[in-house]
Amino acid sequence: MPAPIIGISSETARVILYFRVCGRIEERTINPTDEQAQACLRVCQMLSNCYRDIQLFRFSDRTGVVFIFAGEELQIIVSPNGDWRFLDATEI
Repeated sequence: MPAPIIGISSETARVILYFRVCGRIEERTINPTDEQAQACLRVCQMLSNCYRDIQLFRFSDRTGVVFIFAGEELQIIVSPNGDWRFLDATEI
């Protein structure tokens, strides 16, 4: 924890530090379509129901697709229209 700042509580200092760190991590706003966002939520819920860890969740600004890597072998692509599919290793 950084040195205390005079006049604020340690809890307030923690909140300020939290937002500084998160601000550095999340530099850009992602803009998925509504259909894509809802499909991602459904896919992530299905993976969670099957006790699969979501290792990577990535929105590509260039292509507009979402890539989800779950467990040790599942790769899923979610297109802007909300359609999703498993990615075969031969497609990479």
